[in-house]
Amino acid sequence: MAPQDTLSTAAQVTESKEKNMDAVSASNRSAARVLAMEADALQTLADKIWSDEEFSRAVELISAIEGRVIVTGMGKSGHIARKIAATMASTGTPAFFVHPGEASHGDMGMIVRGDVVLALSNSGESREMNDLIEYTRRFAIPLVGVTSRPGSTLGESADIVLQLPALPEACPNGLAPTTSTTMSLAIGDALAIALLESKGFTASDFQVYHPGGKLGQQLMRASEIMHKGDDVPLISLDAPLKETFTVMTEKGFGAIGLVDADGLLAGIITDGDIRRHISDDILSKTAGDIMTKTPKIIRPETLVGEAMGIMNDVTQSFRRITCLFVVQEDGKPVGILHLHDCLRAGFS
Repeated sequence: MAPQDTLSTAAQVTESKEKNMDAVSASNRSAARVLAMEADALQTLADKIWSDEEFSRAVELISAIEGRVIVTGMGKSGHIARKIAATMASTGTPAFFVHPGEASHGDMGMIVRGDVVLALSNSGESREMNDLIEYTRRFAIPLVGVTSRPGSTLGESADIVLQLPALPEACPNGLAPTTSTTMSLAIGDALAIALLESKGFTASDFQVYHPGGKLGQQLMRASEIMHKGDDVPLISLDAPLKETFTVMTEKGFGAIGLVDADGLLAGIITDGDIRRHISDDILSKTAGDIMTKTPKIIRPETLVGEAMGIMNDVTQSFRRITCLFVVQEDGKPVGILHLHDCLRAGFS
């Protein structure tokens, strides 16, 4: 290849890179504009919610119903409605999604007295929702509308209107639902969490609805996987060391808990403690003579992840902990949690 051709090719590569950089820059600018518009919309919505009595009424209404929250919407609003229903259902508010089109062809039967309908439509004029709206009016089923137009069919029909700020969509044509669906999703999250807090929904309650996956694992308690009953290695303070060694060997945890006359955990003995106290007269001693008096313990409600953190504490590397006694508030041991139990449960 001639030098001139080489220069020509290099120039082409440079020109191509510059064009690509321009394209990436334009894309980044577009993305930043969309995110900024949606962030501004959310801030406007948040500012509005502070003094919105309708939002408080909606929370009170949904909290008081005996039935379910029926969330509905058409098109992109329908996708948002599905997510809102799923979030509510997982946070203690029974809810499910009903497609407005399918509702007109039989699914209306899913909605009964005692339920409340949460309908999403930015324009408030989705024709597919008219039958569903009429159904709620006919059977006196409470209707909460989420729309930017309170004077629309949905807005005029709803018992409560959660009005979205009338802001432009992030789409340059002002058509694709972007800003409006982001606000709808956010107000759904706000409702779900406000309901969660009003009901005192706890992490333990949350786990009931999330037994699987990473969330379920993160909320697992020591009481769920600990060894208990006769499996727990326990012996009295004044037990001879020979008997203590026998029980330790039988239980196989490499540790044993010592309890006083009241059944309270007074200390523990580990394999390491035995090695540190080996002497000619060791068998003449009692368990209490060589125990560690202030062992690390956990409560039954301690998260397994937290227990793993205690066992993996690098500051304790000189005395690696492989098991923890599980002790009640009254000081009585009720279980033992081994590192291997945590690993089998998926923790690391």
